[in-house]
Amino acid sequence: MKILLVYPETPSTFWSFKDALKFVSKKSAEPPLGLITVAAMIPKDWEKKLIDLNVSELKDKDLLWADYVFLSAMNVHISSVKEIIRRCSKLNVKIIAGGPLFTTQHQDFLGIDHFVLNEAEITLPLFLKDLENGNPKFLYSTDEFPDISQTPIPMWELLDMKKYASLSLQYSRGCPYDCEFCSITILNGHRPRTKSKEQFLAELNRLYDIGYRGTVSIVDDNFIGNKRKLKDEILPALIEWQKEKKYPFSFITEVSINLSDDDQLIELMVDAAIVSIFVGIETPNDESLAECGKSQNQKRNLVDSIKKLQQHGMIVSGGFIIGFDNDPPDIFEQQINFIQNSGIVNAMVGLLNAPTGTHLYNRLKQENRLLESFNGNNMDGTTNIIPKMNYRNLIAGYSKIIHTIYSPREYYRRIKSFLSEYNVPAWKSQMLTLTEIKAFFRLLWTIGVLEKGKRYFWQTFIYSLFKHPKKFSLAMTLAVYGYHFRRIAETI
Repeated sequence: MKILLVYPETPSTFWSFKDALKFVSKKSAEPPLGLITVAAMIPKDWEKKLIDLNVSELKDKDLLWADYVFLSAMNVHISSVKEIIRRCSKLNVKIIAGGPLFTTQHQDFLGIDHFVLNEAEITLPLFLKDLENGNPKFLYSTDEFPDISQTPIPMWELLDMKKYASLSLQYSRGCPYDCEFCSITILNGHRPRTKSKEQFLAELNRLYDIGYRGTVSIVDDNFIGNKRKLKDEILPALIEWQKEKKYPFSFITEVSINLSDDDQLIELMVDAAIVSIFVGIETPNDESLAECGKSQNQKRNLVDSIKKLQQHGMIVSGGFIIGFDNDPPDIFEQQINFIQNSGIVNAMVGLLNAPTGTHLYNRLKQENRLLESFNGNNMDGTTNIIPKMNYRNLIAGYSKIIHTIYSPREYYRRIKSFLSEYNVPAWKSQMLTLTEIKAFFRLLWTIGVLEKGKRYFWQTFIYSLFKHPKKFSLAMTLAVYGYHFRRIAETI
């Protein structure tokens, strides 16, 4: 068999970092980990090629080469997915589709020959067996959650690695929490399932052996879902591995705010170089937190929790949501003040949406408050629900938040606030790579000369250079992110 694995194009969103990637001459923030993991589950003697539309072009000759196209996607890829399906249909190329988008919305797509849904560790072998016997079914799905300690090492060799700003791997799936708006528990369940220590280190060794050095994203739903295993097994082994290899990787991951309650876990994560974390803050309004089931964020001072993580050497990015039923009229000012006071530089603020199959989706369906399907873009200023707040007030207030927090004055103010709290981890090298040096001169010209509001950049430049010299390169990286966020804000 000849298998072409195709990953759709991601539109310009908060997470795409398209405008920031230009500074480091990269095409995409992260590779399609799901597809290269699936590739490792396909028979070894089959030919495999990967086309990631974020880094390369999909040509007709690529499609005609393939016996099957394996297509995986998330909600944000809907537009690109439909175009890929159209092209395959035109050329009479068979498609096997899976991944989060199709698992929750497969009924919305025509032109797919076979759906292999849920987690591939269970459904893909069933499909491959039927294919071998000449009678593959249209749809494969399961209610079971597999043991991911048997998941093979991803085929990173299929990637053009130099085109990615970071590479990625997975340690666990599932989240112990059940937020109303979140689809994680539908896709991956409540009980966090983890890989073994040996398996996790084997994946790191493979990345190391193929010559990669730099940032690695651990794409878990909630990395700290099983704290005991992390503290007893995984993190001590990872720290030893990092020291032995002289810290070739630093890590990005997603956690819940209750990480701030566990000093031992914080210290272990920082020592292991897991220091860039995304936290779902959602809202400073307690009634709205109760509404969406975000109990882990309640009964605490959220700003203090964030600053504690920053002081220990963690770079905290945050997710925020506007449009809960319990949001008061002054929620927009509340959100702005909270984001500015917390020093969360990378703040993703989106309107509340209801992804298909979530508790929120089911509740609003019963209340006849659903609009068109969720498109997966957290920051395009649209919603698929009928809000309780006046719609015009909601949109106007949302726009005010975005244009305030990403304005040069407020954004660079947050960088200064963050630098004053943040402590650089002991393992952090001050040496710059050639790529970083080139990016530095690009940002001086693009942000320091061409962009409006450049005086705030130069104030931060001087402040960080003389007051926080060890944090200067990080401040410049955050300045580049701000450039991207301002491009996103212009569309809202």
